[in-house]
Amino acid sequence: MRGRLPHTTRPGRRAAVEATEAYQLPRLLRLEPNLYAACFTLMKMVPARHILRRALADGRLDPGTVIVETTSGTFGLALAMQGVHLDRRVVLVSDPVIDERLHRRLVDLGATVLRVPASAGERPGGYQAARLELLARVREEYPATFCPEQYTNPDNPRSYAMVAEHILDTLGPVDCLVGPVGSGGSMCGTAAGLRASVPHCQAIGVDTFASVLFGQEDGPRELRGLGMGLMPGNLDHRVFDHVHWCTPFVAYTATRRLHQRHALFMGPTSGAAYLVARWFARRNPHARVVVMLPDEGYRYQDTVYDDAWLSAHEQAGVAVPEDPVVVDDPRTAPQPWATFAWGRRPLNEVIAPAPAGAPGR
Repeated sequence: MRGRLPHTTRPGRRAAVEATEAYQLPRLLRLEPNLYAACFTLMKMVPARHILRRALADGRLDPGTVIVETTSGTFGLALAMQGVHLDRRVVLVSDPVIDERLHRRLVDLGATVLRVPASAGERPGGYQAARLELLARVREEYPATFCPEQYTNPDNPRSYAMVAEHILDTLGPVDCLVGPVGSGGSMCGTAAGLRASVPHCQAIGVDTFASVLFGQEDGPRELRGLGMGLMPGNLDHRVFDHVHWCTPFVAYTATRRLHQRHALFMGPTSGAAYLVARWFARRNPHARVVVMLPDEGYRYQDTVYDDAWLSAHEQAGVAVPEDPVVVDDPRTAPQPWATFAWGRRPLNEVIAPAPAGAPGR
């Protein structure tokens, strides 16, 4: 089979690991006296590898079984890389606006990438709903498929137990975990792992405006990797103590600051999380804070890291507020940066439906 690594026969030497295994654990870097970064090369490798290895062990990923998934980002890249090592075909359903650099890399790894039409973005649920419909049709075309179902598979958050253990073993007790929220897996899984040893550990989720994840109405979103039009099953709202929302220009500016201050070349979801984590760490100097930085910035060299692009999109030179606006209702959060005390509550407790006959918000 292609992609298999030879075993070493030298006594006393550990066998070489696959490239995908080497992507799993983050580098833990100290950014400020009480702020640490869990810096991933490709964070989505953690759930992708765990889910596929579980499926392989359980007999759900036999030879000839096609790995299929809906993704527009790095989860698809992690699956394609795994497909090389497992010698399995990978078919990905994505957006028409998938990053072209990522698309070329996926194809080079042997993955088939299907894109929903641009008109799907105007429908309820947007591209994400259209992708799920196309995924269902794709699964009917093959006699045997396995779908990791990153949004609903409980093995997604469970896979981050190893990340939490790595953080605790390296840093000791952590008082606050900050990170971007998409499928819900990384923040919910890592926070749960940390709280098994440190129950008081706070979890701060970072989202973008016009995302349904924390109670706002679905709408157009420029910031890739943050926000959703559909609610993922793996998002446990009861994990979060606070939630922050920020606009693209706030995230882009913070991403460049992360690079300029710490030489960390990361994507804009990392920048958004860094902004919030630095703000919290400076206001809580005795708290040990860890921020999740999901992936590197190579896909954003022509956008976030290009001053001409920022200027053309009216993003250059825009001032970032020193503090977020504190709101008492997520649905009223004002741009460009707002925060809400979620209080580890379920969504229906925070966003209670209006009584019959009550005026809408």
